Amino acid sequence: MPPLLAEDPGSGCVFDNDSVHSREQHRCLSAAYDAATCARLAETGVTRGWRCLEVGAGSGSIAGWLADRVAPGGSVLATDVKPQHIPARPGLTSLRHDIVQDPLPEGEFDLISARLVLQHLPQRAAVLDKLVRALKPGGWLQIEEFDTSYEPPLLTPDDESARLYRAFLDAKCAMMRARGGDPEWGRKAPAAMRAAGLVDIDPRPRIELRTAETPGLRLQLNHTHNLEDGLLRAGLTRAQLDRVRELMRDPSFRAASSVYYSVQGRRPAEAGTR
Repeated sequence: MPPLLAEDPGSGCVFDNDSVHSREQHRCLSAAYDAATCARLAETGVTRGWRCLEVGAGSGSIAGWLADRVAPGGSVLATDVKPQHIPARPGLTSLRHDIVQDPLPEGEFDLISARLVLQHLPQRAAVLDKLVRALKPGGWLQIEEFDTSYEPPLLTPDDESARLYRAFLDAKCAMMRARGGDPEWGRKAPAAMRAAGLVDIDPRPRIELRTAETPGLRLQLNHTHNLEDGLLRAGLTRAQLDRVRELMRDPSFRAASSVYYSVQGRRPAEAGTR
């Protein structure tokens, strides 16, 4: 396997993986999505001896699950532009790596997972092609992304509160678009994966209820702090941020989540292989 270099890490992502709010963001992400992500990965048949890659591994929770799954004899490479949150454990290697700029070995991995990564990247089509080339023939790619075009408030104290919540969501999307991201890319991922040459494309959309008790809404609350400077530049005021935080702590508040797409595809197997 050739060396992977990251001389100038960076991406279009609006989130800093090393801010004072990143640990809480990782905790909320894990609570909201890890169970579903791991259940889908298990559907690929991932088992002992497989070589796996997780791109944008964040806290390393999914990479750790994979490391347990492929032991003994398998390996997991977990990459991130700031990989310091990924814990050391047998069978798991963490690497500082920019998926946009840095190389990947070709034909190396039985399974690649990329959760909430590509929609942030202006170069997502080129990155997707790179991930496909990194798969072994017959290998699986799992991509999970949001489509934020649908995430309406359902129950709010008044109409002004509903408008404020929507304004917060719109400001987040504006921040992503300003960096070249596509907050609606989740629904486009299946077609993009097919265009990249994958087969057996299997998209699974998911919508949940957001309440003050759910990790999905706690993640949104985290974003009001994690992205505060950008949200202010996008047009929200500090008073509005304070009010939307209060709204998201209201036990009576109800909203629909955005659509979360989990999409799998497989690199075609060569003749005579699995």
